[in-house]
Amino acid sequence: MNRKIKSALISVFYKDGLEPIVRRLHELGVTLYSTGGTQTFIEQAGIPCVAVETVTGYPSILGGRVKTLHPKVFGGILARRDFADDQKHVSEYEIPLFDLVIVDLYPFEETVRTTDDEKKIIEKIDIGGVSLIRAAGKNYNDVCICASRDQYGQLLELLNSKNGETGIEDRRKFAAAAFAECAHYDVAIADYFTRSEGEKHFQLSFGNKQSLRYGENPHQQASFYGDIDALFEKLNGKELSYNNLVDIDAACQIISEFSKPAFAVIKHTNVCGIAERDNVTQAWEAALAGDPESAFGGVLATNQTITAEAAQKINELFFEILIAPGYDDDALATLKGKKNRIILLQKKTFYPTKEYKRVLNGILVQGADTQNFTEWKEAARPITAAENEDLLFANIVCKHLKSNAIALVKDKQLIGKGCGQTSRIDSLRQSIEKSKQFGFALNGAVMASDAFFPFDDCVRIAHEAGITAVIHPGGSIRDNDSIEFCKANNMAMVITGMRHFKH
Repeated sequence: MNRKIKSALISVFYKDGLEPIVRRLHELGVTLYSTGGTQTFIEQAGIPCVAVETVTGYPSILGGRVKTLHPKVFGGILARRDFADDQKHVSEYEIPLFDLVIVDLYPFEETVRTTDDEKKIIEKIDIGGVSLIRAAGKNYNDVCICASRDQYGQLLELLNSKNGETGIEDRRKFAAAAFAECAHYDVAIADYFTRSEGEKHFQLSFGNKQSLRYGENPHQQASFYGDIDALFEKLNGKELSYNNLVDIDAACQIISEFSKPAFAVIKHTNVCGIAERDNVTQAWEAALAGDPESAFGGVLATNQTITAEAAQKINELFFEILIAPGYDDDALATLKGKKNRIILLQKKTFYPTKEYKRVLNGILVQGADTQNFTEWKEAARPITAAENEDLLFANIVCKHLKSNAIALVKDKQLIGKGCGQTSRIDSLRQSIEKSKQFGFALNGAVMASDAFFPFDDCVRIAHEAGITAVIHPGGSIRDNDSIEFCKANNMAMVITGMRHFKH
Protein backbone atom coordinates (compact mmCIF):
# COMPACT_ATOMS: atom_id res chain seq x y z
CA MET A 1 0.00 0.00 0.00
CA ASN A 2 1.51 3.30 -1.11
CA ARG A 3 1.26 6.37 1.10
CA LYS A 4 1.71 9.91 -0.13
CA ILE A 5 3.96 11.98 2.12
CA LYS A 6 2.03 15.12 2.98
CA SER A 7 3.80 16.10 6.21
CA ALA A 8 7.14 15.34 7.82
CA LEU A 9 8.53 15.74 11.33
CA ILE A 10 12.28 16.43 11.28
CA SER A 11 14.50 16.73 14.37
CA VAL A 12 18.11 15.60 14.05
CA PHE A 13 21.47 16.07 15.73
CA TYR A 14 23.49 15.47 12.55
CA LYS A 15 22.53 17.94 9.82
CA ASP A 16 25.11 16.92 7.18
CA GLY A 17 23.33 15.47 4.16
CA LEU A 18 19.92 16.73 5.31
CA GLU A 19 19.49 19.75 3.05
CA PRO A 20 18.88 17.85 -0.24
CA ILE A 21 16.11 15.91 1.50
CA VAL A 22 14.29 18.93 2.92
CA ARG A 23 14.57 20.70 -0.44
CA ARG A 24 13.07 17.71 -2.22
CA LEU A 25 10.28 17.47 0.36
CA HIS A 26 9.54 21.16 -0.14
CA GLU A 27 9.41 20.67 -3.92
CA LEU A 28 6.90 17.87 -3.37
CA GLY A 29 4.66 20.19 -1.35
CA VAL A 30 5.29 18.44 1.97
CA THR A 31 4.60 20.42 5.15
CA LEU A 32 7.68 20.34 7.38
CA TYR A 33 7.54 20.39 11.18
CA SER A 34 10.66 20.80 13.28
CA THR A 35 12.27 21.96 16.53
CA GLY A 36 15.30 23.85 17.81
CA GLY A 37 18.49 23.65 15.79
CA THR A 38 16.92 21.61 13.01
CA GLN A 39 14.19 24.19 12.54
CA THR A 40 16.82 26.92 12.33
CA PHE A 41 18.81 24.86 9.81
CA ILE A 42 15.76 24.37 7.58
CA GLU A 43 14.72 28.02 7.75
CA GLN A 44 18.25 29.22 7.00
CA ALA A 45 18.07 27.10 3.84
CA GLY A 46 15.10 29.28 2.81
CA ILE A 47 12.51 26.56 3.34
CA PRO A 48 9.33 27.21 5.37
CA CYS A 49 8.91 25.15 8.51
CA VAL A 50 6.25 24.82 11.22
CA ALA A 51 7.59 24.94 14.79
CA VAL A 52 6.44 21.95 16.84
CA GLU A 53 5.76 24.37 19.71
CA THR A 54 2.86 25.82 17.72
CA VAL A 55 1.33 22.35 17.58
CA THR A 56 1.84 21.39 21.22
CA GLY A 57 1.33 24.80 22.77
CA TYR A 58 4.45 24.21 24.89
CA PRO A 59 7.97 25.53 24.36
CA SER A 60 11.09 23.44 24.68
CA ILE A 61 11.61 23.10 28.44
CA LEU A 62 14.08 21.76 31.01
CA GLY A 63 17.09 22.88 29.02
CA GLY A 64 15.88 21.05 25.91
CA ARG A 65 15.20 17.77 27.69
CA VAL A 66 11.51 17.99 26.75
CA LYS A 67 10.60 19.16 23.25
CA THR A 68 8.50 16.60 21.41
CA LEU A 69 7.13 14.46 24.26
CA HIS A 70 3.49 15.47 23.76
CA PRO A 71 0.24 13.64 22.78
CA LYS A 72 -0.21 15.81 19.69
CA VAL A 73 3.19 14.77 18.39
CA PHE A 74 2.93 11.08 19.22
CA GLY A 75 -0.72 11.01 18.24
CA GLY A 76 0.25 12.29 14.80
CA ILE A 77 2.75 9.45 14.45
CA LEU A 78 0.85 6.57 16.03
CA ALA A 79 -2.62 7.30 14.63
CA ARG A 80 -3.74 4.46 12.35
CA ARG A 81 -5.15 5.84 9.13
CA ASP A 82 -7.69 3.04 8.69
CA PHE A 83 -8.96 2.97 12.30
CA ALA A 84 -12.10 5.06 12.69
CA ASP A 85 -11.58 5.63 16.43
CA ASP A 86 -8.03 6.84 15.83
CA GLN A 87 -9.19 9.26 13.17
CA LYS A 88 -11.99 10.47 15.44
CA HIS A 89 -9.42 11.41 18.07
CA VAL A 90 -7.21 13.05 15.46
CA SER A 91 -10.11 15.27 14.46
CA GLU A 92 -11.33 15.91 17.99
CA TYR A 93 -7.94 16.95 19.36
CA GLU A 94 -6.70 18.66 16.18
CA ILE A 95 -3.71 16.35 15.82
CA PRO A 96 -1.61 16.81 12.67
CA LEU A 97 -0.69 13.51 10.98
CA PHE A 98 2.95 12.81 10.16
CA ASP A 99 3.71 10.59 7.17
CA LEU A 100 7.48 10.81 7.45
CA VAL A 101 9.65 11.11 10.57
CA ILE A 102 13.34 11.97 10.26
CA VAL A 103 14.89 11.72 13.72
CA ASP A 104 18.33 10.57 14.86
CA LEU A 105 19.88 10.09 18.30
CA TYR A 106 22.27 12.09 20.44
CA PRO A 107 25.91 10.97 20.00
CA PHE A 108 26.15 8.93 23.19
CA GLU A 109 28.96 6.59 22.11
CA GLU A 110 31.03 9.45 20.68
CA THR A 111 30.66 11.34 23.97
CA VAL A 112 31.77 8.32 26.02
CA ARG A 113 34.83 7.98 23.80
CA THR A 114 35.85 11.62 24.17
CA THR A 115 35.16 12.48 27.81
CA ASP A 116 34.95 11.04 31.33
CA ASP A 117 32.62 13.84 32.44
CA GLU A 118 29.54 11.89 33.54
CA LYS A 119 27.27 14.94 33.40
CA LYS A 120 28.07 15.43 29.71
CA ILE A 121 27.63 11.71 29.05
CA ILE A 122 24.24 11.54 30.80
CA GLU A 123 22.94 14.54 28.82
CA LYS A 124 23.64 12.57 25.63
CA ILE A 125 21.16 9.86 26.59
CA ASP A 126 18.37 10.53 24.14
CA ILE A 127 14.78 10.24 25.39
CA GLY A 128 12.54 11.94 22.86
CA GLY A 129 14.44 10.70 19.83
CA VAL A 130 14.21 7.04 20.81
CA SER A 131 10.52 7.44 21.60
CA LEU A 132 9.75 9.11 18.26
CA ILE A 133 11.71 6.48 16.34
CA ARG A 134 9.98 3.58 18.10
CA ALA A 135 6.55 5.16 17.59
CA ALA A 136 7.12 5.67 13.87
CA GLY A 137 8.60 2.19 13.51
CA LYS A 138 5.63 0.65 15.26
CA ASN A 139 3.25 2.40 12.87
CA TYR A 140 5.25 1.54 9.72
CA ASN A 141 1.95 0.63 8.08
CA ASP A 142 1.30 4.37 7.73
CA VAL A 143 4.55 6.18 8.59
CA CYS A 144 8.07 6.07 7.17
CA ILE A 145 10.91 6.49 9.71
CA CYS A 146 14.47 7.52 8.85
CA ALA A 147 16.55 7.11 12.00
CA SER A 148 20.11 7.68 10.81
CA ARG A 149 22.06 9.95 8.51
CA ASP A 150 23.42 6.73 7.01
CA GLN A 151 19.98 6.30 5.41
CA TYR A 152 19.69 9.81 3.95
CA GLY A 153 20.86 8.59 0.56
CA GLN A 154 18.28 5.80 0.51
CA LEU A 155 15.52 8.17 1.58
CA LEU A 156 16.38 10.75 -1.09
CA GLU A 157 16.44 8.02 -3.74
CA LEU A 158 13.02 6.84 -2.56
CA LEU A 159 11.59 10.36 -2.68
CA ASN A 160 12.86 10.81 -6.23
CA SER A 161 11.95 7.39 -7.59
CA LYS A 162 8.40 7.34 -6.20
CA ASN A 163 7.70 11.07 -6.37
CA GLY A 164 7.01 11.45 -2.66
CA GLU A 165 5.22 8.17 -2.06
CA THR A 166 6.33 5.19 0.07
CA GLY A 167 5.32 1.54 -0.24
CA ILE A 168 4.66 -0.82 2.65
CA GLU A 169 7.90 -2.73 1.98
CA ASP A 170 9.84 0.55 1.93
CA ARG A 171 8.40 1.57 5.27
CA ARG A 172 8.99 -1.85 6.82
CA LYS A 173 12.62 -1.80 5.66
CA PHE A 174 13.19 1.63 7.21
CA ALA A 175 11.41 0.50 10.40
CA ALA A 176 13.68 -2.53 10.74
CA ALA A 177 16.74 -0.31 10.46
CA ALA A 178 15.23 2.11 12.98
CA PHE A 179 14.64 -0.55 15.63
CA ALA A 180 18.18 -1.85 15.08
CA GLU A 181 19.46 1.70 15.63
CA CYS A 182 17.55 1.95 18.92
CA ALA A 183 18.72 -1.48 20.07
CA HIS A 184 22.35 -0.60 19.41
CA TYR A 185 21.92 2.70 21.25
CA ASP A 186 20.36 1.04 24.30
CA VAL A 187 23.12 -1.57 24.46
CA ALA A 188 25.74 1.20 24.42
CA ILE A 189 24.02 2.94 27.33
CA ALA A 190 23.62 -0.30 29.29
CA ASP A 191 27.28 -1.10 28.66
CA TYR A 192 28.32 2.26 30.07
CA PHE A 193 26.39 1.70 33.31
CA THR A 194 27.31 -1.97 33.76
CA ARG A 195 31.03 -1.17 33.64
CA SER A 196 30.75 -0.24 37.28
CA GLU A 197 27.56 -2.03 38.34
CA GLY A 198 28.16 -5.46 36.77
CA GLU A 199 26.30 -7.28 34.02
CA LYS A 200 23.13 -9.28 34.43
CA HIS A 201 22.54 -9.94 30.74
CA PHE A 202 24.91 -10.42 27.84
CA GLN A 203 24.48 -7.47 25.53
CA LEU A 204 26.70 -6.59 22.63
CA SER A 205 26.00 -4.45 19.58
CA PHE A 206 28.23 -3.34 16.73
CA GLY A 207 27.21 -1.25 13.75
CA ASN A 208 28.98 -0.59 10.46
CA LYS A 209 28.24 -3.93 8.82
CA GLN A 210 30.73 -4.88 6.13
CA SER A 211 29.95 -7.88 3.96
CA LEU A 212 33.01 -10.06 3.36
CA ARG A 213 33.75 -12.14 0.27
CA TYR A 214 33.23 -15.29 2.33
CA GLY A 215 33.97 -16.68 5.76
CA GLU A 216 36.62 -19.04 7.02
CA ASN A 217 35.92 -21.14 3.93
CA PRO A 218 34.44 -20.16 0.54
CA HIS A 219 31.08 -21.86 1.24
CA GLN A 220 30.50 -19.79 4.42
CA GLN A 221 28.90 -16.36 4.34
CA ALA A 222 30.45 -13.73 6.59
CA SER A 223 30.26 -10.11 7.70
CA PHE A 224 32.32 -7.85 9.95
CA TYR A 225 30.62 -5.44 12.35
CA GLY A 226 32.78 -2.67 13.74
CA ASP A 227 34.84 0.39 12.92
CA ILE A 228 38.03 -1.04 11.41
CA ASP A 229 38.90 2.42 10.11
CA ALA A 230 39.36 3.64 13.68
CA LEU A 231 42.33 1.28 14.03
CA PHE A 232 43.86 1.23 10.55
CA GLU A 233 44.28 3.16 7.35
CA LYS A 234 44.59 0.85 4.37
CA LEU A 235 47.36 2.17 2.13
CA ASN A 236 47.32 -0.58 -0.46
CA GLY A 237 45.74 -3.88 -1.42
CA LYS A 238 42.53 -5.81 -1.78
CA GLU A 239 39.60 -5.96 0.63
CA LEU A 240 40.22 -7.68 3.95
CA SER A 241 38.85 -11.20 4.27
CA TYR A 242 37.47 -13.07 7.28
CA ASN A 243 40.76 -14.94 7.80
CA ASN A 244 42.73 -11.72 7.29
CA LEU A 245 40.82 -10.04 10.11
CA VAL A 246 41.32 -12.97 12.47
CA ASP A 247 45.07 -12.97 11.82
CA ILE A 248 45.30 -9.17 12.10
CA ASP A 249 43.67 -9.42 15.52
CA ALA A 250 46.27 -11.99 16.64
CA ALA A 251 49.13 -9.93 15.18
CA CYS A 252 48.02 -6.71 16.90
CA GLN A 253 47.65 -8.43 20.26
CA ILE A 254 51.13 -9.95 20.34
CA ILE A 255 52.99 -6.94 18.92
CA SER A 256 51.35 -4.67 21.50
CA GLU A 257 53.23 -6.57 24.23
CA PHE A 258 56.60 -5.13 23.13
CA SER A 259 58.07 -1.66 23.51
CA LYS A 260 61.49 -2.21 21.92
CA PRO A 261 61.74 -2.76 18.13
CA ALA A 262 59.94 -6.04 17.42
CA PHE A 263 58.61 -7.88 14.39
CA ALA A 264 56.10 -10.74 14.31
CA VAL A 265 54.95 -13.16 11.62
CA ILE A 266 51.49 -14.68 12.07
CA LYS A 267 50.02 -17.73 10.36
CA HIS A 268 46.55 -19.04 11.23
CA THR A 269 46.60 -16.87 14.39
CA ASN A 270 49.81 -18.48 15.70
CA VAL A 271 53.06 -16.58 15.79
CA CYS A 272 55.60 -18.49 13.68
CA GLY A 273 58.39 -15.92 13.89
CA ILE A 274 59.11 -13.07 16.25
CA ALA A 275 62.18 -11.22 17.44
CA GLU A 276 63.22 -8.10 19.32
CA ARG A 277 66.26 -6.18 18.07
CA ASP A 278 67.87 -2.72 17.97
CA ASN A 279 66.07 -1.64 14.78
CA VAL A 280 63.23 -2.72 12.51
CA THR A 281 65.40 -4.28 9.81
CA GLN A 282 67.25 -6.48 12.27
CA ALA A 283 63.98 -7.44 13.97
CA TRP A 284 62.49 -8.45 10.61
CA GLU A 285 65.48 -10.55 9.60
CA ALA A 286 65.52 -12.37 12.95
CA ALA A 287 61.75 -12.96 12.95
CA LEU A 288 61.83 -14.37 9.42
CA ALA A 289 64.82 -16.60 10.17
CA GLY A 290 62.84 -18.32 12.94
CA ASP A 291 60.62 -20.07 10.39
CA PRO A 292 60.98 -18.77 6.82
CA GLU A 293 58.88 -21.64 5.51
CA SER A 294 55.75 -20.81 7.53
CA ALA A 295 56.20 -17.07 6.90
CA PHE A 296 55.18 -17.53 3.24
CA GLY A 297 51.74 -15.93 2.81
CA GLY A 298 51.67 -14.74 6.40
CA VAL A 299 50.59 -11.59 8.22
CA LEU A 300 53.46 -9.35 9.33
CA ALA A 301 53.35 -6.83 12.15
CA THR A 302 55.82 -4.47 13.77
CA ASN A 303 55.77 -1.69 16.35
CA GLN A 304 58.25 0.40 14.34
CA THR A 305 58.15 2.60 11.24
CA ILE A 306 59.08 0.65 8.11
CA THR A 307 62.24 2.09 6.60
CA ALA A 308 63.34 1.86 2.98
CA GLU A 309 65.98 -0.71 3.96
CA ALA A 310 63.45 -2.87 5.82
CA ALA A 311 60.97 -2.61 2.95
CA GLN A 312 63.52 -3.90 0.45
CA LYS A 313 64.11 -7.00 2.56
CA ILE A 314 60.43 -7.57 3.37
CA ASN A 315 59.58 -7.22 -0.30
CA GLU A 316 61.55 -10.40 -1.05
CA LEU A 317 58.85 -12.47 0.69
CA PHE A 318 55.34 -13.21 -0.51
CA PHE A 319 53.02 -12.10 2.28
CA GLU A 320 49.36 -11.18 2.65
CA ILE A 321 49.41 -8.22 5.04
CA LEU A 322 51.90 -5.84 6.64
CA ILE A 323 50.92 -3.80 9.72
CA ALA A 324 53.05 -0.94 11.04
CA PRO A 325 52.58 2.41 12.83
CA GLY A 326 54.43 4.26 10.05
CA TYR A 327 56.10 3.94 6.64
CA ASP A 328 58.84 5.99 5.03
CA ASP A 329 57.88 7.26 1.57
CA ASP A 330 60.51 5.14 -0.17
CA ALA A 331 59.35 2.10 1.79
CA LEU A 332 55.77 2.56 0.63
CA ALA A 333 56.87 2.93 -2.98
CA THR A 334 58.58 -0.47 -2.73
CA LEU A 335 55.79 -2.26 -0.88
CA LYS A 336 53.02 -0.98 -3.16
CA GLY A 337 54.61 -2.76 -6.10
CA LYS A 338 52.05 -5.55 -5.79
CA LYS A 339 48.47 -4.30 -6.03
CA ASN A 340 46.83 -7.04 -3.94
CA ARG A 341 49.31 -6.81 -1.07
CA ILE A 342 47.54 -5.28 1.94
CA ILE A 343 49.47 -2.49 3.66
CA LEU A 344 47.92 -1.21 6.90
CA LEU A 345 48.91 1.87 8.85
CA GLN A 346 48.05 1.15 12.48
CA LYS A 347 46.64 4.27 14.12
CA LYS A 348 46.70 2.98 17.69
CA THR A 349 47.63 -0.14 19.60
CA PHE A 350 44.92 -2.66 20.30
CA TYR A 351 44.40 -5.22 23.03
CA PRO A 352 40.92 -6.39 24.03
CA THR A 353 39.62 -6.19 27.57
CA LYS A 354 37.00 -8.91 27.07
CA GLU A 355 36.63 -11.96 24.88
CA TYR A 356 33.45 -13.65 23.64
CA LYS A 357 32.86 -17.12 22.25
CA ARG A 358 29.72 -18.89 21.10
CA VAL A 359 29.34 -22.24 22.88
CA LEU A 360 26.32 -24.54 22.47
CA ASN A 361 23.24 -22.30 22.73
CA GLY A 362 24.94 -19.51 24.66
CA ILE A 363 27.90 -17.18 24.92
CA LEU A 364 31.05 -17.49 27.01
CA VAL A 365 32.46 -14.17 28.24
CA GLN A 366 35.84 -13.74 29.88
CA GLY A 367 38.36 -11.05 30.62
CA ALA A 368 41.22 -10.91 28.13
CA ASP A 369 44.55 -12.51 29.05
CA THR A 370 46.32 -9.21 29.67
CA GLN A 371 48.81 -10.32 32.34
CA ASN A 372 51.96 -12.40 32.02
CA PHE A 373 52.76 -13.63 35.54
CA THR A 374 51.63 -13.23 39.15
CA GLU A 375 54.94 -14.28 40.67
CA TRP A 376 58.54 -14.76 39.54
CA LYS A 377 59.86 -17.66 41.57
CA GLU A 378 63.32 -18.96 40.74
CA ALA A 379 62.89 -22.60 41.74
CA ALA A 380 66.32 -24.02 40.83
CA ARG A 381 69.65 -22.26 40.24
CA PRO A 382 69.71 -18.46 39.84
CA ILE A 383 69.02 -17.27 36.30
CA THR A 384 71.51 -15.18 34.36
CA ALA A 385 70.70 -11.72 33.02
CA ALA A 386 70.47 -13.08 29.47
CA GLU A 387 68.20 -15.92 30.56
CA ASN A 388 65.99 -13.43 32.39
CA GLU A 389 65.38 -11.42 29.20
CA ASP A 390 64.80 -14.53 27.12
CA LEU A 391 62.42 -16.05 29.66
CA LEU A 392 60.33 -12.86 29.77
CA PHE A 393 60.23 -12.84 25.97
CA ALA A 394 59.43 -16.55 25.68
CA ASN A 395 56.62 -16.34 28.23
CA ILE A 396 54.88 -13.62 26.21
CA VAL A 397 55.30 -15.52 22.93
CA CYS A 398 53.99 -18.74 24.44
CA LYS A 399 50.90 -16.94 25.70
CA HIS A 400 49.94 -16.18 22.11
CA LEU A 401 50.30 -19.76 20.81
CA LYS A 402 47.43 -22.27 20.75
CA SER A 403 47.56 -24.84 23.54
CA ASN A 404 49.35 -27.06 24.20
CA ALA A 405 52.13 -24.54 23.57
CA ILE A 406 55.90 -24.54 23.83
CA ALA A 407 58.18 -21.67 22.77
CA LEU A 408 61.95 -21.94 22.42
CA VAL A 409 63.81 -18.64 22.52
CA LYS A 410 67.43 -17.54 22.28
CA ASP A 411 68.64 -13.94 22.22
CA LYS A 412 65.03 -12.71 22.13
CA GLN A 413 64.28 -14.63 18.94
CA LEU A 414 61.70 -17.40 18.56
CA ILE A 415 63.75 -20.33 17.22
CA GLY A 416 61.25 -23.15 17.71
CA LYS A 417 57.61 -23.54 18.64
CA GLY A 418 55.03 -26.25 19.08
CA CYS A 419 51.35 -25.44 19.32
CA GLY A 420 47.89 -26.92 19.06
CA GLN A 421 49.04 -30.38 20.08
CA THR A 422 47.09 -32.70 22.36
CA SER A 423 50.27 -33.59 24.25
CA ARG A 424 52.76 -31.14 25.75
CA ILE A 425 55.56 -33.54 24.88
CA ASP A 426 54.45 -33.49 21.24
CA SER A 427 54.56 -29.68 21.27
CA LEU A 428 58.08 -29.78 22.73
CA ARG A 429 59.28 -32.31 20.18
CA GLN A 430 57.72 -30.24 17.40
CA SER A 431 59.48 -27.10 18.62
CA ILE A 432 62.86 -28.87 18.79
CA GLU A 433 62.43 -30.25 15.27
CA LYS A 434 61.51 -26.76 14.01
CA SER A 435 64.66 -25.29 15.49
CA LYS A 436 66.82 -28.04 13.93
CA GLN A 437 65.07 -27.60 10.57
CA PHE A 438 66.31 -24.01 10.31
CA GLY A 439 69.77 -24.60 11.74
CA PHE A 440 69.45 -23.24 15.26
CA ALA A 441 71.60 -24.56 18.08
CA LEU A 442 69.58 -24.92 21.27
CA ASN A 443 72.57 -24.72 23.59
CA GLY A 444 71.80 -21.83 25.93
CA ALA A 445 68.19 -21.47 24.73
CA VAL A 446 65.20 -21.16 27.07
CA MET A 447 61.81 -22.88 26.99
CA ALA A 448 58.37 -21.52 27.90
CA SER A 449 55.25 -23.61 28.48
CA ASP A 450 51.70 -22.27 28.67
CA ALA A 451 50.82 -24.72 31.47
CA PHE A 452 52.57 -26.76 34.14
CA PHE A 453 54.65 -29.87 33.56
CA PRO A 454 52.74 -32.84 35.01
CA PHE A 455 55.94 -34.91 34.96
CA ASP A 456 59.64 -34.23 34.57
CA ASP A 457 59.74 -35.62 30.99
CA CYS A 458 59.60 -32.15 29.33
CA VAL A 459 62.52 -30.74 31.30
CA ARG A 460 64.49 -33.93 30.61
CA ILE A 461 63.93 -33.62 26.84
CA ALA A 462 64.75 -29.90 27.01
CA HIS A 463 68.00 -30.60 28.86
CA GLU A 464 69.02 -33.21 26.31
CA ALA A 465 68.47 -30.64 23.55
CA GLY A 466 70.76 -28.08 25.26
CA ILE A 467 68.11 -25.82 26.83
CA THR A 468 69.36 -24.25 30.05
CA ALA A 469 66.31 -22.49 31.52
CA VAL A 470 62.53 -23.03 31.57
CA ILE A 471 59.50 -20.95 32.54
CA HIS A 472 56.06 -22.32 33.32
CA PRO A 473 53.08 -21.57 35.59
CA GLY A 474 53.66 -24.41 38.04
CA GLY A 475 50.78 -25.88 39.98
CA SER A 476 51.23 -29.61 39.35
CA ILE A 477 51.20 -31.93 42.34
CA ARG A 478 54.47 -33.20 40.87
CA ASP A 479 56.16 -29.82 40.33
CA ASN A 480 58.96 -30.98 42.58
CA ASP A 481 59.99 -33.73 40.14
CA SER A 482 60.78 -31.12 37.47
CA ILE A 483 62.38 -28.77 40.01
CA GLU A 484 64.67 -31.46 41.36
CA PHE A 485 65.73 -32.47 37.84
CA CYS A 486 66.63 -28.85 37.05
CA LYS A 487 68.62 -28.55 40.27
CA ALA A 488 70.51 -31.76 39.55
CA ASN A 489 71.34 -30.72 36.01
CA ASN A 490 72.22 -27.04 36.52
CA MET A 491 69.06 -25.80 34.77
CA ALA A 492 67.22 -22.67 35.81
CA MET A 493 63.46 -22.69 36.36
CA VAL A 494 61.03 -19.82 36.85
CA ILE A 495 57.50 -20.44 38.10
CA THR A 496 55.04 -17.65 37.21
CA GLY A 497 51.84 -18.79 38.90
CA MET A 498 49.85 -17.89 35.76
CA ARG A 499 48.58 -20.34 33.15
CA HIS A 500 48.03 -19.22 29.56
CA PHE A 501 45.74 -21.72 27.87
CA LYS A 502 44.53 -20.58 24.46
CA HIS A 503 41.96 -22.57 22.52
